[in-house]
Amino acid sequence: MNILEAVFIILLLIAISGFVSCSELALASSRKIKLQVMAKEGDVRALDVLKMQEQPGSFITVVQIGLNAVAILGGIVGEAAIRPFLNGIIRSHIDAGWVETAASLLSFMLVTGVFILFADLMPKRFAMTHPERIAVRVVRPVMLLIFVLKPFVLFFDGIANAIFKALKISTVRTDQLTSEDIYAVVDAGAQAGVLKQQEHYLIENIFDMQERTVTSTMNARENIAYFDKNDNIETVLSIMAEKPHAKFLVCNGELEKVIGYIESHTLLTLYLKEQNIRLTDRRVLRKALFIPDTLSLYEVLETFKNAGDDFAVIVNEYALVVGVVTLKDVMSIVMGELVATEEEPQIIQRSETSWLIEGAAPLEDVMRALDIVDFPHSENYETIGGFMMYMLRKIPKKTDFVLYDKYKFEIIDTDNLKVDQLLVSLNPLAGTTEAA
Repeated sequence: MNILEAVFIILLLIAISGFVSCSELALASSRKIKLQVMAKEGDVRALDVLKMQEQPGSFITVVQIGLNAVAILGGIVGEAAIRPFLNGIIRSHIDAGWVETAASLLSFMLVTGVFILFADLMPKRFAMTHPERIAVRVVRPVMLLIFVLKPFVLFFDGIANAIFKALKISTVRTDQLTSEDIYAVVDAGAQAGVLKQQEHYLIENIFDMQERTVTSTMNARENIAYFDKNDNIETVLSIMAEKPHAKFLVCNGELEKVIGYIESHTLLTLYLKEQNIRLTDRRVLRKALFIPDTLSLYEVLETFKNAGDDFAVIVNEYALVVGVVTLKDVMSIVMGELVATEEEPQIIQRSETSWLIEGAAPLEDVMRALDIVDFPHSENYETIGGFMMYMLRKIPKKTDFVLYDKYKFEIIDTDNLKVDQLLVSLNPLAGTTEAA
């Protein structure tokens, strides 16, 4: 074999090895979501890639057969033709006993270096850059190779499967997309500029709806304005003037005995026509929708949709009214700071190192504002005020504080037994957890 034949064979082996290396990485790293999109757009080759990814044993066997065979052949060609060629060149200048060894070493380094660069490194880097595009182009030739090498594939793949089965190791690829994966994709999209900041904010809030319970956005019991069914119109108008709301509960003596609710505009419209209107009039009194306090915000939206209503009374396991919620309250969680409201925000950043936070602020909002991953035993409370009570293990009072994560949470105002406002500042003793 002369040097030209050897070079041709080496180049051919490099092309084969490069194709196999590129195919291996492209088929293994192609993302299921992108392949499904390509399949929906009409590229049936993407379905072949997905099928191969579910049972990758056959193509991995073909890849290893190809790579090892090419490597062995490359070594044989290098030893048979390139080593004598280099030996002749070196001996024409130096005639020594070590020339044979030097020629073998140089031949090995040259062939290995060329294979590493052109048959392995460059094809794999190219495949990493465009995995799905390459995968759909190489999947049919790989399927042909699997068919041609079927006896070897069955033999080696069968042995490998038997060993995995004996070790009770599953070899089926599963791509289960979790909420964490979606969060990561959304964050990456925002950082890359694909998503606008507002879009990123909306998507995060939509996922929060599955985690938040309705109590995190309800109008709490102590803030509910309601009428007794026997109240006269003057009392009703007085309460409406003092606490203007779109909807009011109507009760039979106490808040636990809700008989329905009225809409302010309906009542006022009828009042202008008929001065003497009663709250139990069927034209103004509407049936109340009751929901448990354990529902998530997403479930509340579904309930509103099914009931055709936008107002609900929230009750706990003891059938006590704990609050009311409207469709607007739920949607405010989604829109958040993107929509201007007249209400003062629950979290106000005073400086780079301090925040004023209302005790009723939901944990999710506090976690986002302070970049905290999680609060301890958060299943036991839903607000930052609840966190303080849980950590202090007592009814909180002014100046009580909790050190957690890298922050100091200090109570600066209380309302009866409730935490009204906290001052949160960076903790000089970051990393400690303490309550006092």
